[in-house]
Amino acid sequence: MSGKLSEVEGRIGTVHQLEAVITAMRGSAAARSVEARGRLPAVESYAKVVGGAIGLALSLDQDDEAEPHDDASPERHTLIAFGAEQGFAGTFNERVLDAVKRHLEREPAELFVVGSRCVMVAAELGLKVNWSAPMVAHADEAPALAGKITDALYEKLETSQARRVTVIHAAPAPSASIEIVERALLPFDFGRFKAAPVPLPPLTTLPPDELLAGLAEEYVFAELCEEVMLSFAAENEARMRAMISARSNVARKLDELVGTYRRLRQDEITDEIIEVSVGATSAEQRARLRRAARPTAAQIAPTAPTSQHVS
Repeated sequence: MSGKLSEVEGRIGTVHQLEAVITAMRGSAAARSVEARGRLPAVESYAKVVGGAIGLALSLDQDDEAEPHDDASPERHTLIAFGAEQGFAGTFNERVLDAVKRHLEREPAELFVVGSRCVMVAAELGLKVNWSAPMVAHADEAPALAGKITDALYEKLETSQARRVTVIHAAPAPSASIEIVERALLPFDFGRFKAAPVPLPPLTTLPPDELLAGLAEEYVFAELCEEVMLSFAAENEARMRAMISARSNVARKLDELVGTYRRLRQDEITDEIIEVSVGATSAEQRARLRRAARPTAAQIAPTAPTSQHVS
């Protein structure tokens, strides 16, 4: 009995340690999600400034209405999926890759995957990954990752290996969940920006078309920064919910172990009481038997010899 009791007691200690780890992971995920959400206004402000510059550049070149060539061939379409870098995020990667699979069923494309854990899940699902990069671990790393993706995309554009780019990522939803977002990134839609009428045209050192191309690339970089931030926030919110669920399971398991410990302890106490009681009873019985077996004084007194008279 004592062996089982010590085993359950050890398991209770292990579960308490696991609960502490889960609580710490939950707090870390919540802090990172809040951090990423806090950086979004700055990214949006930067994109707004670049968009204003594109409007001014369009006012310099009103005749340049040429759009990038739209090539629907499979090898010229690139799909970027943002997943999780680490585990313990529930079905976060699966939901993103389900959207990827639906898109690939409609139209084949080269697949870029961001997030080491997402790359592993994609391999398990039989998806071919053509390019990959680790997801950020902190919000401060988002610009570097966005720059890396932008460089890879424009390298393909310059060699005519890509014409269209679609992005699939998760984003935090108001109902404390996440939603999967899919949108076109390239070809760049200049129609979103209105040419800003200005009394005096701005001074430039580049031809208008070259200036617009550079600003468009900068705007793509800003959009990718926003998507990295949104995906990072959604990943950590998914991890936070997974930790909340895990903590509930741990609490339920802990209650079961404590109940088992109490039952075993009660059984042990009961056995000890019975053992003591049986031991005391046996001692009394042995004493009575010894007393019963002991001869009495009459039994041990010598018998007087009878006198015989000789006549």
